[in-house]
Amino acid sequence: MTETIDQKLTHSFGNIELIAKQVVEGFITGLHKSPFHGFSVEFSEHRQYNTGESTRHIDWKLYGRTDKLYVKRFEEETNLRCQIIIDNSSSMYYPVKKDLSPTNPNKIMFSVYAAASLIYLLRKQRDAVGISIFSDTLELQTPARSNSSHQKMLFYHLENMLHAYNEDEPKKTSAASALHQIAENIHKRSLVIIFSDMMESNSQTNELFSALQHLKFNKHELILFHVSDKPKELDFNFDNRPYKFVDMENGQEIKLNPTQVKEAYTEAVLKFRNELRLRCGQYHIDLVEADINQGFHQVLLSYLIKRERML
Repeated sequence: MTETIDQKLTHSFGNIELIAKQVVEGFITGLHKSPFHGFSVEFSEHRQYNTGESTRHIDWKLYGRTDKLYVKRFEEETNLRCQIIIDNSSSMYYPVKKDLSPTNPNKIMFSVYAAASLIYLLRKQRDAVGISIFSDTLELQTPARSNSSHQKMLFYHLENMLHAYNEDEPKKTSAASALHQIAENIHKRSLVIIFSDMMESNSQTNELFSALQHLKFNKHELILFHVSDKPKELDFNFDNRPYKFVDMENGQEIKLNPTQVKEAYTEAVLKFRNELRLRCGQYHIDLVEADINQGFHQVLLSYLIKRERML
């Protein structure tokens, strides 16, 4: 499936809902032409009438055409509850680019537009969705709802994230404590979708895995999108020349030639990714490596695969 986004929209990407709609509609079109065309991405405006319930909301016009009893769905009727969690720490604003757009994003922009596309798709499927945003604190948590005004509020919060970065006020990551809080605040079984680069310090790694386990202990289903700029952050592909590397969360700087440390760096990254993969496997968490250079369809397809297994 190829992914296309109207270039005119990317130059004025203030309307996050329009771009999310375009991403989802392009994805659905591609899905119908792909081996995955069997997925159901829309749900009926009606459901079958159950014997014994009120006849007040039966669609009699539809009965006249089909000779079957159907009841009109209402916005509060949901098929699935979903909580989307986004890491808003300063490391998520890498890479720093002058020409940011949905087709050329950094990690936070990728996560925001991927989340917006999921919200749009969930809304089409009459599912309830809420968002949680964290850095070193839990910045926002909304309940999961399915009405249109709630969806617009979610888009408003996501829109604000695109303009929130302040390099003079860096935000560190404290995913473990935020995820514990979120786990305590989600009271109904939900699909929990996390977007994070997982840039925790080594001392906090076990706490992070404990927080993920907490979410699973509460019977939630989880998808963890490990967001990265793969060529730079995972493969460490830089030109053979001196660079100044700056830690976006604490401002520390180091000057070096990448070739001097590439082997040690990639070994450390591989060790962490293997541990992450192992722990997620143990806790039955779906781990998806989400490269920001590969578009949003990887996210939507992973969600649909998970949804098909759940329902």
